[in-house]
Amino acid sequence: MVELGRTGEILDAGPALSPGDPFCFVCAGCGDCCRKRRDLVLSGYDLYRIARRLRLSPRIVANAFCKSYVAPQSCLPTLLLTPDPKTGNCRFFEANSCVIHEARPLACALYPLGQSIDPITAHTEYFPQLPLCGVCVEGRTLQDYLEDAAIPERAGIDARWAVLCTQISGQLLDAGGKGNPHFSVAARRIERALYLDYDLGDEYYPQFQRNMETLLPLLQRILAAPAAGLSECIE
Repeated sequence: MVELGRTGEILDAGPALSPGDPFCFVCAGCGDCCRKRRDLVLSGYDLYRIARRLRLSPRIVANAFCKSYVAPQSCLPTLLLTPDPKTGNCRFFEANSCVIHEARPLACALYPLGQSIDPITAHTEYFPQLPLCGVCVEGRTLQDYLEDAAIPERAGIDARWAVLCTQISGQLLDAGGKGNPHFSVAARRIERALYLDYDLGDEYYPQFQRNMETLLPLLQRILAAPAAGLSECIE
């Protein structure tokens, strides 16, 4: 299962749900999920949407609101949206509401659901995180909830992100992970391709495809290069 959004948080996951299964949860707007939160894992599409909402470049948003780290299992450079250091709340939680609600990250839009994407088939499953908050409205299904949160509109992008991140992680791990002499160079190029090199005037997905078409063969050359160094054109 992919990270649920708030790193380090332990929640009980219920059984996997199908779109037609009953799911009566409706957000009550209490804002508790935005308060005293931990770091939130972002995808490249999450960052792009936030940047577009704020009319700032992805790089500026990443520098202002996020921290970067290398995920220990995947060896992938990962961006975390950090909470406000003074309040511990989400940085975009103001006056008991989300100021980027239409561009909120996937983990926020899904909550209280966890999501699992098969890295081979891209099959997606959803798991309720228990206990549920909010209110219960009888007769609603999982599909109703997902559509209200606009999840189907982005599902293809999220699935493709998961598949390609798994592929990139496999390349890194096969080449020795952090032990590869050129890992830091590779990680910087991956971070640019996944998160930073995006023009807000153009749609995200075509840019993501182009970035991956450039990155994958380049990454192979970087990781296979002699330990003595890389040429400036690869760097």
